[in-house]
Amino acid sequence: MSDTDSFIEEVTEEVRRDKLFGYIRRYGWIAVVAVLLLVGGAAYKEYSKAQNRSAAQARGDAILSALDADDSTARAAALAQIEPDAQTAPIIAMLRSAEARAADDPAAAAETLRAIAEDTTQSQLYRELSALKLAILTASETDPAQRIETLQPLTRPGGPFRVLAEEQIALAEIEKGSTADAIARLKALMEDTESSRGLRQRASQLIVALGGGADPA
Repeated sequence: MSDTDSFIEEVTEEVRRDKLFGYIRRYGWIAVVAVLLLVGGAAYKEYSKAQNRSAAQARGDAILSALDADDSTARAAALAQIEPDAQTAPIIAMLRSAEARAADDPAAAAETLRAIAEDTTQSQLYRELSALKLAILTASETDPAQRIETLQPLTRPGGPFRVLAEEQIALAEIEKGSTADAIARLKALMEDTESSRGLRQRASQLIVALGGGADPA
């Protein structure tokens, strides 16, 4: 390589280096900001997780503390003071309903369950569970036909409370005088693989009591 070529190459390299440093001076702040954003975002994410964990623990402690109160009225009042999040709201509400019922206030218990059952922002699981509990709680004061209509959607295939809803419908059918329908439903429950042993025993006893006969559970 000639001295001229070597000189040209050195100059070219120097020009490239100058351009690179120029770019760094001009646009280097972008890289710094990007790094700061990444680090800051990661730190904020970890901070948010820690805050959420702390809030969840505090909420859990508050629930346990409320349930340690001396009587149902005090427990219900303590539960009402807890600020729930989206996940714990239906659980706390059902606990409040149970305490209201234990405190001999079925109206308040029913109203709490109804609010969950009709709240479309809640998960279907909690809504259906609340609807089932509400139907059982208010069974003595509701028309059996109305109760059957309320429970019917819970008997959908794959529903988590399907067999329990079927049992409650059978009881409503007995109440309205549809004995044959109730016996047929109870016999189906005895053969249902999702029925618990306790449910099969209850169904068998009801069938016998209604004069329908039953095979041993």
